[in-house]
Amino acid sequence: MKTIRNALLLWAGLFFAFNSWAQAWKPERAIEIITSSDAGGSNDQVARVIQKLLQDAKQAPTPINVINKPGGNQTIAVVYLNSFATNPHYLLLANPTLFGNQLAGITQTSYLDLTPVALLINEHSAISVRAGAPFKTMRDVIDKLKADPTALAIGTVARGGPNHLTLALALRAGGVEVKKLKVAIFKTNADSMTALAGGHLDLVVSSVGSALPQVQAGGARMLAVAAPRRLSGQLAQVPTLKEQGINASLESWRAIFGPKNMPANAVVYWEEVLAKMAASAEWKKEAENRDWDTQFMRSKDFAKYLEVEYNDTKVIMTELGLAK
Repeated sequence: MKTIRNALLLWAGLFFAFNSWAQAWKPERAIEIITSSDAGGSNDQVARVIQKLLQDAKQAPTPINVINKPGGNQTIAVVYLNSFATNPHYLLLANPTLFGNQLAGITQTSYLDLTPVALLINEHSAISVRAGAPFKTMRDVIDKLKADPTALAIGTVARGGPNHLTLALALRAGGVEVKKLKVAIFKTNADSMTALAGGHLDLVVSSVGSALPQVQAGGARMLAVAAPRRLSGQLAQVPTLKEQGINASLESWRAIFGPKNMPANAVVYWEEVLAKMAASAEWKKEAENRDWDTQFMRSKDFAKYLEVEYNDTKVIMTELGLAK
């Protein structure tokens, strides 16, 4: 009888624990989507599309706000997120700079100190010059920098980020001493493109979406995109790096993370909400218009994806002398 009683107590305890874990979670207060860029930056653009689509489809029962926390190559945004430990009302729209910051010794915080929720898109890098620049192809740029690595003022948003690493790989493939490049770091891609159009920079590597407004306005010209194939529409005339004989590109993903130790039932909630958004016609239209490659992954698969991407980035940054 004692054995039976103990077994029943154990079963009751397990049943209670399972029900508590499995109990559905939903937001009870305003939601914050944190982005590491100023308004108009590439991360901010993605975050505001998510905000609009979720609100329009009434996918969340409470208001959704986009909170800009620029600076520190995304470290300020990460610190802000984790100041709300375990709280699922706070989400971060992040990119691979999470890897570069830790590998370069900028911060001790790893991507493992966050909760992966869902991968959403990949965004391609674009290499642009001023509209009146003498360069016609990436080979022209490589020849210039091969003769003198400091000859051009280069702009990007994050040292060790996917845009920076893509350019470094492309130039290294052409024999340029990438450690000697003159690189200026900006808060947003939009800021670097404005500096390019204003004559303060010679070359910018950015997201395609951030480069496009200055290209359309006539202030800049794209030399190449780091995409597996030519893009469509108004970018159909821009050759890829691969077409120019340069094999260099990295995944520039955009994804949603929660703070460290976010409850499992909250992860499930956000997975479902984001899965519905990613399957919607509105999301697919936004992706097409902005040249995003949609690649939705739930938390478990996304965590495996991150491990592979981190290891690949570590190898590249070590080879380029950017890792500590």
